[in-house]
Amino acid sequence: MDRIRRAMLRFIPIWAVGLLAALSVGAAAAYEAGPGNLVVYFSRSGNTRVIAGQIGRAMDAQVFEIIPATPYPEDYEETVAQATRERESGYEPPLESSVENIADYDTIWLGFPIWGGSVPPVIRSFLSGHDLSGKTLIPFITHGGYGTGNSLAVVAEHAPQARLVEPFVLEADQERRTLERVTDWLGQR
Repeated sequence: MDRIRRAMLRFIPIWAVGLLAALSVGAAAAYEAGPGNLVVYFSRSGNTRVIAGQIGRAMDAQVFEIIPATPYPEDYEETVAQATRERESGYEPPLESSVENIADYDTIWLGFPIWGGSVPPVIRSFLSGHDLSGKTLIPFITHGGYGTGNSLAVVAEHAPQARLVEPFVLEADQERRTLERVTDWLGQR
């Protein structure tokens, strides 16, 4: 097992090493791996997707990606503007698909980035469209340096009958920093 872990670490981005450690001694130790686990995630830039894959492998879980029926724009600034409008209006965009057999799972690992200090609107859509009553809900959250905002309150409000446990939180702000660095560099020209 130690040999497998060392081999895996060579292929995991360095920021995900903390997740592996957390799953090894923390959350995963408290939950049994196997078919009762479902990993559900939304990811724009890929950070949350990497974590979802790691949890899926560690927990021997099915993995479901939340995909909006109408994709968000490729352009970062356009996505921010659209998500802001959706959040401020309370709009919950339709999803491409749903988890039809949600009743088969006891533990839902829910991954998302923080957008504008909250959950992306598609997370509200997912939670509103699935009955998570009696299920253990474990968020894993990525953010760009501003923390989790009101995301846990929103999750609790949209899944009031689920048992919400302490999330895994990771700062993963490379996209924002890249944009800032390019803007600074262009400003020097």
